[in-house]
Amino acid sequence: MKPVILAEKPSQAKAYADAFTARKHEGYMEIHPCPTFPEGAFLTWGVGHLVELKEPHTYNPAWKRWSLGSLPILPERYEFQVSKGKFKQFQVVKKLIKGTDTVINACDVDREGSNIFYSIYDQTGARGQTIKRLWINSLESDEVRKGFENLRDNRKDLQMYEEAKSRQISDWLVGMNGSRLYTLLLKAKGIEEVFPIGRVQSPTVYLIYQRQREIETFVSEPFFEAEALFTAANGTYKGKAKLKEPKRELIADALNSRGITKRTPGTISELKTTDKRMPPPQLHSLSTLQATANRRWKASPATVLKTMQTLYEKKLVSYPRTDTRHITPSEFNYLAASVEKYQELIGQPFEIASKTPKKRFVDSSKVQEHYAIIPTKKVPTAATIAKLSPLERNLYEEVVRTALAMFHRDYLYTETKVTTDVNGLPFFTTGKTELDKGWKELFTAPPKKGKEADEPALPPLKQNETVQSEIGIKEGATQPPKPYTEGQLIAMMKTCGKLVEDQTETDILKEIEGLGTEATRSNIIETIKKHGYISVTKNIVSITDKGRVLCQAIEGSLLASPSMTAKWETYLKKIGNGEGTGQHFLGSVSKFIYKLLEDVPIQLEQQKIDIVLPPSKSSSRKSYTATEVAPCPKCGNGMIVARKEFYGCSNYKNGCKQTFPGKFLKKNLTQAQVKLLCTKGKTNVIKGFTHANGQKFDAMLELKEGKLNLVFV
Repeated sequence: MKPVILAEKPSQAKAYADAFTARKHEGYMEIHPCPTFPEGAFLTWGVGHLVELKEPHTYNPAWKRWSLGSLPILPERYEFQVSKGKFKQFQVVKKLIKGTDTVINACDVDREGSNIFYSIYDQTGARGQTIKRLWINSLESDEVRKGFENLRDNRKDLQMYEEAKSRQISDWLVGMNGSRLYTLLLKAKGIEEVFPIGRVQSPTVYLIYQRQREIETFVSEPFFEAEALFTAANGTYKGKAKLKEPKRELIADALNSRGITKRTPGTISELKTTDKRMPPPQLHSLSTLQATANRRWKASPATVLKTMQTLYEKKLVSYPRTDTRHITPSEFNYLAASVEKYQELIGQPFEIASKTPKKRFVDSSKVQEHYAIIPTKKVPTAATIAKLSPLERNLYEEVVRTALAMFHRDYLYTETKVTTDVNGLPFFTTGKTELDKGWKELFTAPPKKGKEADEPALPPLKQNETVQSEIGIKEGATQPPKPYTEGQLIAMMKTCGKLVEDQTETDILKEIEGLGTEATRSNIIETIKKHGYISVTKNIVSITDKGRVLCQAIEGSLLASPSMTAKWETYLKKIGNGEGTGQHFLGSVSKFIYKLLEDVPIQLEQQKIDIVLPPSKSSSRKSYTATEVAPCPKCGNGMIVARKEFYGCSNYKNGCKQTFPGKFLKKNLTQAQVKLLCTKGKTNVIKGFTHANGQKFDAMLELKEGKLNLVFV
């Protein structure tokens, strides 16, 4: 009998077929007899998930209507159905699988690929066939043939399927129960919106909300420092004393007490020079590549993953959904053999420092399912590169350059630390001199700004040299944290353990690498965008009013904490390793659902939701609730409340006329900003006011005698 190969999608099936001679039929291909398949083989495909979990109402008609009384939704057993619009292809797959005695799982080599294969296989009703697993990291023809000649058994595959199915069902349960619970309870508070809840989505939204709250409630404080411009025999350099005070007078007193004036000369009391080296960067995992592409080309993580998948299917890069930054000696050897070709490809020849593998890059113990993202053995022609889209080319070259950096020299530089003594007050300076650009010559980095900027080059200086001084007091201000970019959001999801105070939970988050998986994080970001919880403008991620409502509703609950999903992921990992069972895990999820139903109504009863949402387009009944923002700064008796288009005092009937516009110079004023005006008299810097001539500008707002004034800094 001919074996049946099931690929995940048509493009993957085509890549497999390219390694053999095959004839195409509707919904499948027929591989001709060859050394790998002496009798030939049938090659068919899914279209992603051909099979999905059934809707709640198919188990129980009462679950069709959204009502608190019908919760919890906990079927006794979970059933699947053919996905809408995919029945025709499913029938092709079913017929082929039922007509063979050997089935090869050739879906993506990850948990999701295992889930797709077995959900389809189980739905066909086939039983008793021998199942083998194709396990490759490249779609190059020789790698495909080698993979089919060395098929694995399906023991590990079944464990991964059990893990993926348990994750899929748990996400379905949390979504079905949590979304209905919060939507119905918030509706009772007059908020007419649907609030999808997700095991990973919700804590991700909450982390974004936390960052935005930190920014909005941040009160900038002034500070003063002593700085100097020193003139030595061979040039000038700057120095800074370790004096930082909230008032200018305190710095002035510190200088006066030492008899320091603006022109008091200094002496170079210490001059320390250290040679330093920086090794080449590690190879890319998916998340590091997504972060790099977002920083350099503003590409969203989802776009990067989609583009990398295309490059993988074009056989130019290895499997992209990897969390590993190492390769094995086998991959290193083929890269080493083609270094000169890759150099020619990017037009940057360099003298190879070493072709000996280093642990920083080559470590088989760090490679489990997949190795790092690297170029394949297939070195494309200039014509092939020219046909790539701009982002495809940028990403491919980034992967090539990072791989080539392994064979380049370290980046060498000299760091000089200078201490300049002025009447007993030390001023400190750090400078940097580049000795050998090394691997950095492969990358053209954008200019760095602020704290990221490299230390300035210093003029030649001598120990005990006397220098002329120009000493002054510099004013600065503390800065709020910056909002996330999409690339930083990927990194934040991966490292959110840093935001958790409990050490045990931090360790768990570190072990499982935060929220979501390498392959799912970009999809999670796209999902919370689609739900309207966040918006992305010019690569900056912001929480929406709908997102704020969700976060205020889940505040204090397990759904706001990354720790809960971390603990679940820890057990799911055990299932994938054969140390746990899906049955036990889903039992724990059921207990969690009951706990939600018990606790959330009480929590929401006490929770204050201070965001007003516009009526939902799907709602025929308009609702509006005035929300208290802060005590009125004018009368002191009323509260400033958020109205539909402005903020006003609740004591207006007794004559208080204090109001704030909802929009000022074409910029919406948030409740947090109005609260600062009421309590502090001034906002932080607000970006994006629009002048009458159309020009944009940034400024603070100040409340004086009940009126708003612009303050420029």
